[in-house]
Amino acid sequence: MSCCGPSRFQTSDTSLLTEQVDSDRGIEASVIDKSGMVYIPGGSFLMGTNDREGFPADGEGPIHGVAITGFYMDACAVTNEEFARFVTATGYVTEAERFGWSYVFHLFVSPDTASRSNRTPPGTPWWLVVEGADWRHPEGPDTGFEDRRDHPVIHVSWNDAMAYCAWAGKRLPSEAEWEYAARGGLIQKRYPWGDELKPGGEHRCNIWQGKFPVKDHASDGYSGTAPVRSYHPNGYGLYNMAGNAWEWCADWFSPNYYSSNETDNPLGPREGSERVIRGGSYLCHKSYCNRYRVAARSKNTPDSSTGNIGFRCVLSI
Repeated sequence: MSCCGPSRFQTSDTSLLTEQVDSDRGIEASVIDKSGMVYIPGGSFLMGTNDREGFPADGEGPIHGVAITGFYMDACAVTNEEFARFVTATGYVTEAERFGWSYVFHLFVSPDTASRSNRTPPGTPWWLVVEGADWRHPEGPDTGFEDRRDHPVIHVSWNDAMAYCAWAGKRLPSEAEWEYAARGGLIQKRYPWGDELKPGGEHRCNIWQGKFPVKDHASDGYSGTAPVRSYHPNGYGLYNMAGNAWEWCADWFSPNYYSSNETDNPLGPREGSERVIRGGSYLCHKSYCNRYRVAARSKNTPDSSTGNIGFRCVLSI
């Protein structure tokens, strides 16, 4: 789904593609730090939705019962500062840096960068192939992250996220764990806080306000990413489980997986070509990509990176 995050293979210049790296090769685990994690108690929940606002083609249904064993989860998405510590400790080079480019939303690049970025995925001119864009340079080589150290790291692929997890001694959540945690103990609610997007007129997440993709009024306080502890946490103490940045999950994606018989700690399909992403991002808007709902799903290839995909980690008991 290109509005959510285009894949690398969608660029017209396939000569830019390189061999996928073994993301955790040679990375030694650091001392596990649970200080930024919260305990998610085990239990059963109703996964998926039949919501009229949903996307059946994404496989958001049918609703089915799932049992989850308790685990720890990062209260927030991994930040630029945390990722920088990982890179300093390991010398890791992200896939965006290896490819030499990443996807950036068109409104965020400078006029000079825009003039040199003339490739876009088919049908989505709001995404630009920006050479020199990576986690250190979120909008291109003339930008930095120093004023966004507490924002979610972006321009990280699934493989990059796995490498970070290997270093941190943690892992990516399964899709079932992610949705169970995002619901915060609520049953079949549309958002992590309930069914109303703005209860009492209060913004609860960082999404698009205005006319997509030409004008974001930023009435929620942010255009682009927000600090990871913005807004109220959900019932489990997790921040920004809706909006801000998409989050990688461990699972392969299949629109038919919910019809399987796996109900105890399901781990997703055994093979595939794209990995699950969850939670939506600052680019989500009801008119186009209404995927900041807690049951919404999307996907991308493991080597892809964009300016609106990050991740958070979990830890088994």
